[in-house]
Amino acid sequence: MKRLIVLGFLFAVSAHAEVLDRSAVIAGMNVQYRVVLPQPYDSGRTYPGVLAFVGGGQTYEMVRNEVDRTWKPEAERRGYIVVLPAAPDGQLFFEKGEHIFPQFLDQLLKDYKIEGAKFHIAGHSNGGLSAFHIAAKYPRYFRTLTGFPGYLPEDENADAIKPMCIFMHVGERDLVWQGAMEPEMERLKARGFRIQYKVEPKEPHLIQALQGAGVKRLFDQFESCK
Repeated sequence: MKRLIVLGFLFAVSAHAEVLDRSAVIAGMNVQYRVVLPQPYDSGRTYPGVLAFVGGGQTYEMVRNEVDRTWKPEAERRGYIVVLPAAPDGQLFFEKGEHIFPQFLDQLLKDYKIEGAKFHIAGHSNGGLSAFHIAAKYPRYFRTLTGFPGYLPEDENADAIKPMCIFMHVGERDLVWQGAMEPEMERLKARGFRIQYKVEPKEPHLIQALQGAGVKRLFDQFESCK
């Protein structure tokens, strides 16, 4: 039986615990994650939830920066719970880091009341690859899937994500990722998948238009999927 041990958490930002820094050992791997809570937060209420992945090396420093820069204000404004994990033991989530799933999701659903017991899952760059990979492996936990950019390499288990609303964004100047994402989008659309694909004008790989206040567009997309 795989063990999950919560090591502890630290309240930050305010007495209402709008941001939590948490760590755990899941499936024998050390994972740190940050949780953004609505303000005020009521543990007895149900909230929509987002599982979001950062790009690059998916370090905890990157998680902290992205929470503060991007996710926190809009999540609080709309009343969402947002969880951003760092790569456990430095292993990316579309590689060995995947081993913390689905136990990690089950723990989150135990700790927080998430609407429909399903998250919106999203990420950019390596985080986008992670979001597609985890959604395809454990589809029952997710309602929408967003890569900005991100895609499912080699149509890996694509049928699993067909019930979800899928959103794909790529920078106009990011020709390498366009070359991977656009053919996949066309193949999946031809098979009846619900996909919205957007080439972001003048944007490079890191899409500035979806950072900071631009994250509003991502939340609008989450809420457009009924």
